[in-house]
Amino acid sequence: MNPELEKALRVADFIELGQLMAMDALQRKESCGGHFREEYQDSEGETLRDDENFSFVGAWENKGYDVTKSELHKEELKYEFIKIAARNYK
Repeated sequence: MNPELEKALRVADFIELGQLMAMDALQRKESCGGHFREEYQDSEGETLRDDENFSFVGAWENKGYDVTKSELHKEELKYEFIKIAARNYK
């Protein structure tokens, strides 16, 4: 066992995870919850959501060492008892 090599591999894993999180954030074309994008806000600075296109749970499948080749799998969210509404943070 080489403990320094093991540490380096853990760092590489964290870097890969960070890259994947950035890819996930960039593919989302809305502001929602803690995920705020300046280009998706209204004139008062409130979040602009796109529930029609982004109402899903996503999971990324690893396709090798290149995270840009990872595949996004989506499972649609279906609400029966609540109405989806944008939050007002004022």
